[in-house]
Amino acid sequence: MSSKKYLFTSESVTEGHPDKVCDQISDAILDEFLTLDSKARVAAETTATTGMVLVVGEITSSCYVDIPHVVRTTIENIGYCGKSSGGFDSKTCAVITSIDEQSCDIASGVNKALEARDNNASVTKDESENIGAGDQGIMFGYACNETPELMPLPISLAHKLAYRLSQVRKQGIMDYLRPDGKSQVTVEYEDGKPVRIDTIVISTQHDEVINGYEDNIKIQEILRRDIIENVINYVFSNEELKPDEKTKYLINPSGRFVIGGPQGDAGLTGRKIIVDTYGGYSRHGGGAFSGKDPTKVDRSAAYAARYVAKNIVAAKLADKCEVELAYAIGVAQPVSIYVETFGTGKISDDDIMHLIRENFDLTPAAIINYFDLRNLPSKNGGKFYQKLAAYGHMGRTDIDVPWEHVDKAETLKEQAEKLICRI
Repeated sequence: MSSKKYLFTSESVTEGHPDKVCDQISDAILDEFLTLDSKARVAAETTATTGMVLVVGEITSSCYVDIPHVVRTTIENIGYCGKSSGGFDSKTCAVITSIDEQSCDIASGVNKALEARDNNASVTKDESENIGAGDQGIMFGYACNETPELMPLPISLAHKLAYRLSQVRKQGIMDYLRPDGKSQVTVEYEDGKPVRIDTIVISTQHDEVINGYEDNIKIQEILRRDIIENVINYVFSNEELKPDEKTKYLINPSGRFVIGGPQGDAGLTGRKIIVDTYGGYSRHGGGAFSGKDPTKVDRSAAYAARYVAKNIVAAKLADKCEVELAYAIGVAQPVSIYVETFGTGKISDDDIMHLIRENFDLTPAAIINYFDLRNLPSKNGGKFYQKLAAYGHMGRTDIDVPWEHVDKAETLKEQAEKLICRI
């Protein structure tokens, strides 16, 4: 029987990408509110274009936040200021805000879940434990054993390349780079396992003049040499699977990338949901993360689903695991939980579902409390969610992310062994 070969591609973007600029602004606003008021309700959406940032949304809090100051500081830290502004500057762009309070209809369902409002349901002593989901929707979590962080290899590599692209700019190794950039990696699979790197694509914004050269052909030569040496070779020096003589390198394939960031394309919060998660390798419920406080299950339940899937793979109960959660607005318990191991499970999916229900409380309050989602900004110097807004919310190893912990893996393994013994 012949082996099955296929190519799979994932992309990432740098923090200077216009959509990621907006994600970081929205999450910087969330960080600031939660640092001052851990129970703030925040839904902040941002759009950016040439010379302007617009922040809209619903925010209910006992504290005041200088949103324009947060916006400008975030843009400056990304690198859009002075020489590298490229037509979008933190000091000169207009900042417009239109903020209202959270709808009282939504608040009533979130503040007390349907189960707690039902006279026949048990009510906990602490009313804050009875919160309902902030919206209806479906969320997916995924994990696989292709990388040490249990992420799909294409998105893992794409993130590392994008992050390194930002590093060489900020450290002055390639001081002619500007903040906007993209990476893309195509991996060849054989029988479901990654076997080689087929194509690497990197597009990066740059100065009009590089090393004294204005000619596009010369600029492309310099970029190709420097990107391969300082970005690609650097990243793959620590990887088990490396490019080979047939690997294709496409460096700035459009030929020129001077105009970028919000000047080149308008940005919008929540438009890079695949970059934020699994690079298309797993299904996605459609909900974005940035700018949303933890009562929004689009965010908190997606983190919980990743935590469940990762612990199952870490326990070696499956090589691949996808978990779907579904919620109804104002209701605490998920309306459904689904697990899929794609034929890689060491026990049945039904048994894995049993273990999930026994070991994971997936109500919004339990997720928030277990991961301490409301207090993570204050525990991290006022910046936590903003750090997640670029280079992925899942699989992070550069910061301590609670949903990446595998603290339940051993328990799951032990319980699975007991299930097997009963058969």
